[in-house]
Amino acid sequence: MISKLIGRIQETGAPVVVGLDPTLKLIPEQVQQKAFSEYGETLEGAAEAVFNFNKAIVDAVYDIVPAVKPQLAMYEQFGLPGLSAFVRTVSYCRSKGLIVIGDAKRGDIGSTSAAYAAAHIGRITVGARTYAPFDEDFVTVNPYLGSDGVKPFTDVCASLNKGIFVLVKTSNPSSGELQDRITDGRPVYEWIGEKVAEWGGACMDGSYSNVGAVVGATYPEMGKVLRAVMPHNYILVPGYGAQGGKGSDLVNFFNEDGLGAIVNSSRGIIAAYQKEPYQKFGAEHYAEAARAAALDMIADIRGALENR
Repeated sequence: MISKLIGRIQETGAPVVVGLDPTLKLIPEQVQQKAFSEYGETLEGAAEAVFNFNKAIVDAVYDIVPAVKPQLAMYEQFGLPGLSAFVRTVSYCRSKGLIVIGDAKRGDIGSTSAAYAAAHIGRITVGARTYAPFDEDFVTVNPYLGSDGVKPFTDVCASLNKGIFVLVKTSNPSSGELQDRITDGRPVYEWIGEKVAEWGGACMDGSYSNVGAVVGATYPEMGKVLRAVMPHNYILVPGYGAQGGKGSDLVNFFNEDGLGAIVNSSRGIIAAYQKEPYQKFGAEHYAEAARAAALDMIADIRGALENR
């Protein structure tokens, strides 16, 4: 699966993923009101607004970016209707040729972790039929429970050519409370990076593994260290834009071949119409604002890589 993602990155020239993390505060009033007129101010109405918002964003960016990353929690908050909107979003994105990274941060042990893996990137058999419940291409995984929690996911990666991104160094300010703790002379995030490299060795897809890592853009020096620790693992880089990361911070996340990383922006793109540089588009043209923000992000990252 990572080779498919790399192919799309090379086709678009954009190592960028758009985070589809909608909240009602980000969805323009006209989109909400249209959904509420049909479903009322209900969970169903909110979920319909979310899907229609996503659809317009996807229509605006699918030809310039290789992938999207819907954050599952933003859908779960609306209950079963929200999960239905998540499934509809994944299906629509795939129909437009986009790679889908499900940001679910799942991880447990034994049969529970296997069930998570089956739900998101695997298959489940019911009687004589087999289903792909959420059918993402990649899913994010929390490694806190160790190899027991990750192996069910890597088994699916190896058998079905799917992918995962393992949390290594996250972009939030308090991540250091645990991830930066020194153990046997090295920070915890380096030990996790080594495990990612080990887990990925059994899931190679060309020069890179189907097992990747999540490393925040807000920690560029740590990204440089982890790039060396995980030379064959793709890095998913959150924290661009709204969390302060910029193109010049990202060069160390990439290998010399210009590959090895894909950078996420969520609010910076999907809510661009609320940001000063793109307010000229207005709420009515929020999707056009999202496309403009995505193009600016692509240019920023390209320029940084060309000038490193």
